[in-house]
Amino acid sequence: MKFLLLSFGKAHEPYVKDGIEDFTRRIGRYHPVSWAILPPPKNAASLSVADYKKKEAETLLARLEKDDYLVCLDERGQMLTSEKFAGFIGARTNESIKRLVFLIGGTYGIDQQVLQKAKFTWSLSALVFPHQLVRLILAEQLYRACSILANEKYHH
Repeated sequence: MKFLLLSFGKAHEPYVKDGIEDFTRRIGRYHPVSWAILPPPKNAASLSVADYKKKEAETLLARLEKDDYLVCLDERGQMLTSEKFAGFIGARTNESIKRLVFLIGGTYGIDQQVLQKAKFTWSLSALVFPHQLVRLILAEQLYRACSILANEKYHH
């Protein structure tokens, strides 16, 4: 199974870049993994929030493949412990999912059309984090899940 991590916005900021790259490299020991940072819509300043989200949805939906398993990170999603998240990853592996796609939404969240396409909506916390930190947390939690599944000592 491959992991594709998608985020709207700017490239990784220096204060999180090293951590994201480190955890992404570690995940690669278990599963092929890649990041795609999607640009904000053109003429963003002139768009309403609804139109902005629709444009992001169009960009995202064009990147998805038919058999992708989409997970949206959204504050209204289901919270999981690290162990339960590892179980979620293990279950997708057992289902022979080819590509597990994680989406970190844009500035205004995720369009309803995308949320409806998602097979799972996940909340990292009741707190709201900057998108850059969510990228780092996502990468670390994916690595943690992989290490739990491999019965390694990273997770105590």
